Amino acid sequence: MSDPTARRKPTIRDIAERAGVSRSTVSRVINGGHWVSPDARVAVEKAIVDSGYTANHHARSLATGRAGSMAFLLTEPQQLLFDDPTFALLLRGAAEALAQRSMTLVLLVAGTTAERESVAHFIRAGHVDGVMLISSHESEPLLDELIDIGIPTVCCGLPLGHEKDVSTISVDEVGSARTMAAHLRDAGHRRIGMITGPDDTPGGRYRLVGFREELGDAFDPSLVEAGDYSFESGQTAMARLLERGVDAVFAANDRMAAGAVAAARHAGVRVPEDVAVAGFDDSGLAATHEPPLTTIRQPWDQISARMVSALLDVIAGAPPRSVVLDTELVVRASA
Repeated sequence: MSDPTARRKPTIRDIAERAGVSRSTVSRVINGGHWVSPDARVAVEKAIVDSGYTANHHARSLATGRAGSMAFLLTEPQQLLFDDPTFALLLRGAAEALAQRSMTLVLLVAGTTAERESVAHFIRAGHVDGVMLISSHESEPLLDELIDIGIPTVCCGLPLGHEKDVSTISVDEVGSARTMAAHLRDAGHRRIGMITGPDDTPGGRYRLVGFREELGDAFDPSLVEAGDYSFESGQTAMARLLERGVDAVFAANDRMAAGAVAAARHAGVRVPEDVAVAGFDDSGLAATHEPPLTTIRQPWDQISARMVSALLDVIAGAPPRSVVLDTELVVRASA
């Protein structure tokens, strides 16, 4: 016997029957209600995907007064959206999570003063129901404006100085860096250097904290160089570290790790035979690099999904909350 929902557009009633929950539960999930158990939410979301259900977006926006769209806000130069694979992973995951709820993702880039003003005007006009802030520097003025506007906001990573003001989805930066430092130390390396990210970002600050804590008395501040997450900064930092003599280097992201490998090759230093190199992110670059990079894997799909879920909860009236996700050490040929 054929499935009747295959011949017509599935309804909330159909989703409720598939998921084994009430129609009101389905409605709360679709509209971002946070008074739903995790098991029920998972069952409803699976039923939505399996059935191909789409909400009546226009009718819902008229009834709720909502725009039915969320902003994916990148406060970095536009070029980074294409150069850094981590942003593409987050963008894709957020788009997929919102599409399951028949909501639209609006990409906003605010890397200049003019772009910040334009973005703030767009948000104040009510074109989006909430904001996913993807990259936050401690001195970023737009975050203060988002808080002043009162727009529901969730940050990817800890927004330094505003940790309690907005919902956050982050990874255990300190613990992850400790794991990598321990891996390099336990492999027999003694002069372990680090290429950090900018200190005004959570990854730049807290990955150094974890690295320093794990090495303890073996930590040598002269073997720390600052980068800006770019390939070029990894090259420059690695050249300086090689002059001081290192047998292993932990870079705060994979792009800088790749730059470090390039600098080692230019200096005639073999990786990993002469110096081990490790990164952070596992966004795709690490696995395809030569040699493949040992790195810390961030759970990109979980980060995107949790950001969407947390943002919908705030829109529904829930207070800001902080979610910290685990990472995974991925050992490959470089270290």
